[in-house]
Amino acid sequence: MLSIGLTGGIGSGKTTVADLFAAHGVPVIDTDLIAHGITAPGGVAMPLIASQFGPEFVADDGSLNRAKMRERVFADGTAKARLEAITHPLIRAETERQRSVARGAYHIVVVPLLVEGGSRALRVERVLVVDCPVETQIGRVMRRNGFSREQVLAIIGHQATREARLAAADDIVVNDDRATLDSLRQDVDALHARYLSLAGDASNAAS
Repeated sequence: MLSIGLTGGIGSGKTTVADLFAAHGVPVIDTDLIAHGITAPGGVAMPLIASQFGPEFVADDGSLNRAKMRERVFADGTAKARLEAITHPLIRAETERQRSVARGAYHIVVVPLLVEGGSRALRVERVLVVDCPVETQIGRVMRRNGFSREQVLAIIGHQATREARLAAADDIVVNDDRATLDSLRQDVDALHARYLSLAGDASNAAS
């Protein structure tokens, strides 16, 4: 099955684009949703996080205290590595499980840090980047999350640059301030047709 890695910076609109593919019946595996699941109340990562970082990083409901962890990670690079050592293997395992049961000509794997981690390490055949200017990202995240400009810039600073993502892209969906849901849908419709064709070619070549 053809595997497409969908990525983009925070606030770029990855979820909107992924939902448009899902509307075509395409299996979408979202690593952000997986990450939230393993750090939700009763999530498999939570005992390890509590052990490594302390009970103050566990919210009253048993989930990850995301605000406190965000502050810690931005202030301490070793904390980020320790957190990723816990969460990344669990995320990869669940991603592979979902990929193994996905059905269809191709599937989408949404990975915010795909470029940072190496697209080939995830074993995707194509990289689809949802792109927009950095200022657009900042405005969207400030409105959506209530973060300050400085907080958003700190998050962006921990991600690959826009230029690096575009350099890694096989396909690009532009979701700038001029984009509309209809224009995004047209872009996704065209990509869906292309991916079906590529999946068919790959299947024929393997026969």
